[in-house]
Amino acid sequence: MKAEKYKSLLAQIGALIEGETDLIAVMSNVAAALHQEMGFWWTGFYRVVGDQLVLGPFQGPVACMHIAKGRGVCGTAWQRGETVVVADVEQFPGHIACSSESRSEIVVPLFDAGRVIAVLDIDSERLAAFDDTDRHYLEQICRMIEQNIS
Repeated sequence: MKAEKYKSLLAQIGALIEGETDLIAVMSNVAAALHQEMGFWWTGFYRVVGDQLVLGPFQGPVACMHIAKGRGVCGTAWQRGETVVVADVEQFPGHIACSSESRSEIVVPLFDAGRVIAVLDIDSERLAAFDDTDRHYLEQICRMIEQNIS
C-alpha cells in the first residue's frame, strides 16, 4: 500500500515540477504533496547556506531554523552525504529536539555537481515509521528534483 502511494506521488510530483527550475518553488510543492498524500507529521527541506542548514519550504508545525553540519539527523545526513533513517530519535546521539512530538525521522540529501545543496527532512510522531520503502521512493523524489533544477 505504501509503495503504491509513493508510485502515484512520483507521477504527481513529476507533473508538478516539470519545467520549473526555481529550487524554492519545487521544494514548496514537493513538501506539500508529500505531506498531504503520505500524512507525515512534518515534511520539509533545509538548504545549505554557508556552513549551516537553513530552514526552507515545509509543511507542519514550526521548526528549527538553523542546523550546524554534523548536528542532529539533518546535519549528519548533510555531513555523510547519505540518507539517514532513525527509528527512535531519542536514541540518536545529538538529536535536535525541535519538537518533543517527533519520534522517528528520515533525511535524504539533494545534490548538485556532487555536493549536498539541501536535505529533505520528514518526521513522524510514531516510532519506526520509516523503512526501506520510504528510503527508496524519497531518494527517487530527490533525484527528480536534482534533474529538474540542473
